[in-house]
Amino acid sequence: MTTDNISGGLVNEIFGGLVTLSLDLKVVPDLAERWDVSDDGRVYTFYLRKDAKFHDGKPVTAEDVRWSLERVADPKTLSPVAEQYLSDIVGVSAKLDGRVSSISGLQVVDQHTIRITIDEPKSYFLAKLTYPTAFVLDRENVEGDGDAWLRQPNGTGPFRLAEYQVGEILRLTRNDYYHLGPPNLDEVEFILAGGSAMLMYENDEIHLTGVGLADLERVLDPNEPLNAELKAAPASFGVSYIGLNVDKPPLDDPLFRQALSLAIDRETIAVAVLDGLRIPATTIIPPGFPSYSTDVQGYGYDPERALEVLKQSKYGNDLDNLPRITLSISGSFGADVPLDLEVILSSWEEVLGVEVEIQQTEWATFLQDLQDRRYHMFTLAWGADYADPENFLDILFHSQSENNHTNYNNPEVDALLVRARVEQDQETRFKLYNRIEQMILDDAPWVLLWNTGETYALIKPEVKGYELTPMTIPKYRYVYLEAQ
Repeated sequence: MTTDNISGGLVNEIFGGLVTLSLDLKVVPDLAERWDVSDDGRVYTFYLRKDAKFHDGKPVTAEDVRWSLERVADPKTLSPVAEQYLSDIVGVSAKLDGRVSSISGLQVVDQHTIRITIDEPKSYFLAKLTYPTAFVLDRENVEGDGDAWLRQPNGTGPFRLAEYQVGEILRLTRNDYYHLGPPNLDEVEFILAGGSAMLMYENDEIHLTGVGLADLERVLDPNEPLNAELKAAPASFGVSYIGLNVDKPPLDDPLFRQALSLAIDRETIAVAVLDGLRIPATTIIPPGFPSYSTDVQGYGYDPERALEVLKQSKYGNDLDNLPRITLSISGSFGADVPLDLEVILSSWEEVLGVEVEIQQTEWATFLQDLQDRRYHMFTLAWGADYADPENFLDILFHSQSENNHTNYNNPEVDALLVRARVEQDQETRFKLYNRIEQMILDDAPWVLLWNTGETYALIKPEVKGYELTPMTIPKYRYVYLEAQ
């Protein structure tokens, strides 16, 4: 049920799966100590660690793995991500559709061995298993007393959930049974009660915090005492964008969509409005991510070209009578609209004569509307779940993907995406994804906005081993405190 990075960060500390991601984002063993892959690339045999245990000391078995995956694919679970992350396994789609009662691609060989068969050889399959959807649960814990297990989960991760007071505190404690070595810290506390994180940091109430725009200039000053504790974080593997529902006029015309992208001066907005903390996005795949290529071309600022393209669209002869356009954003009614969006909407009106209204809804309603496609435009961001371009291009743009929120449909792109799934040569595969990405950009179902620029955190000098990473991965087991 977890789909956001904040929840995912906690799930990664409490639970685990057959494999995980290392600090350098490599797929490495977790509950499985090793695995074999058949010559045809379709059958994965995982050998579980003999010392793998749940938090209560109970051994983890192959049956626990099988049951956990069966539970995710049970239609009653209503997982919004099972299809995207597990449907490569033979039988998962059939179970999600209610056509079968068990997943044929799962076979328990013995207590410590499980065999998983996928539909086609796919080089990214292992990476998908690092996502929480494939994590292992304790059946007895889950089936015990309704949803009570959510407050006392019996996971396999490096930390236990010791305390959770809504809106107050969430506390993790060390799992001494952890098979990859117990964490160095006795506990980790997350303060949920609000307040100024910067003030709490300066009062020594917390060990680390991000640095917002209001404090950035001060802490960047070498003469500021806090400057010595400032750490630069790598840009995250993500992209923010305005999604365009290509089934809704006037967004059903690719020329109209292209004009919207060409009419935005991202460079100026990034500097003047966002203080350089965001980088104008020109590609769907973020810089530094596998398959990223500077040969793939997005949209720069070209107001004259924007107006020309707009006039070439099927709406160009009657711009005064365009259908009404609404941009949906998350946020409570009456809350301030992000300044960069205000500038973008002003640019569309000034350059193109296109007026766009903003509609704000709270997060849960926004997500439901997104799922039901009840919008013209929406603002969103996508962060990588695993280090493979399939996680961006296939999951977000294949016409049959549940995460294709723009209703984008290009049969040629679909065919190439299917081909890229099974291409075994990485160089050839990445070139395929470059071609696919360029085709999607040319069709313009997104107005690309920003990649994350260099961000900053303050970390107390006694904190060692805390890594700032571009993806959500388990990290607190590496942290330790050193007397100063």
